[in-house]
Amino acid sequence: MSQVYLDEAEVVKTIDALRKGRTALIPSDTIWGISCDAHNSAAVDQIRNIKGSAPDKSFIILVSNLQMLKEYIINVHPRVETLLSFYDKPTSCIYEASEYAPKHLLENQKTIGIRWVRDGVIADIVERFGKAIVSTSANFTGDPFPSSYNDIPKRLLDKIDFLPEIIESEKGKKMGTPSVIISFDKDGELIFLRS
Repeated sequence: MSQVYLDEAEVVKTIDALRKGRTALIPSDTIWGISCDAHNSAAVDQIRNIKGSAPDKSFIILVSNLQMLKEYIINVHPRVETLLSFYDKPTSCIYEASEYAPKHLLENQKTIGIRWVRDGVIADIVERFGKAIVSTSANFTGDPFPSSYNDIPKRLLDKIDFLPEIIESEKGKKMGTPSVIISFDKDGELIFLRS
């Protein structure tokens, strides 16, 4: 999977945008994503509006370390923790949400989808931001996922508050595919929802 580079100045600007409650375009560990502070309900609603998603659309959130992950969930089976620690492919997992998980992301559910990011600029941004961010593909609902920056529709980009400066050589760089999505039962047996 390819990684897109952002220089330090753009990383700082991106984090500042998130802190100000703005939406931001960020290259994730999978594909280009629209992100915001997961705890900011207005920013989450703005992402739904940008994408044309249903008002109750749930989103994956990204965390940068195991301690941060455990703040948002009730528990993680040791088998799943081992998988997430060593499995190379980006993997989002559905967990039982803790009291700390933002209620506006649960939409009357008791679960939340989280991906622990460990590589690339996205891991650096989440770690320095210090709490979870929403990440959803940079496309209109129902449209294909963008495989590069150049595949993102301009009319979508025009709706996002912050776009980092991307050098030309990075704009056409092909990224990966959406993450694997898993769940698990009480015995830690994995259930693959998207592979």
